[in-house]
Amino acid sequence: MSVNESTVLERDHAILLQNYPNPFTPYTEIRYQVPKNTFVSLKIYDIAGTLVTTLIDAEQGQGSYGVRWDGTDGSSTRAASGVYFCTLSAGESVSTKKMVLLR
Repeated sequence: MSVNESTVLERDHAILLQNYPNPFTPYTEIRYQVPKNTFVSLKIYDIAGTLVTTLIDAEQGQGSYGVRWDGTDGSSTRAASGVYFCTLSAGESVSTKKMVLLR
């Protein structure tokens, strides 16, 4: 574990890191860190605030996680090019990052 990871995990709230690559095509990696066992929700919304897909909706333990989003919705339909928002909810923490999908 690096010094940065150790420092973040000692905090009392979850951390959503910026996705990479961004802009992206055909997929992007979303990384986040959870400081303690808690229920985690990771959702993607479009620019209008409509839910596109839910990537994580489960109890998770302390640690660092990575999820790959392939630019599809919950029905495996390709999302259009544009701006999307990734929202992490973990316990009482909520964090959002902007992502750009290019087709």
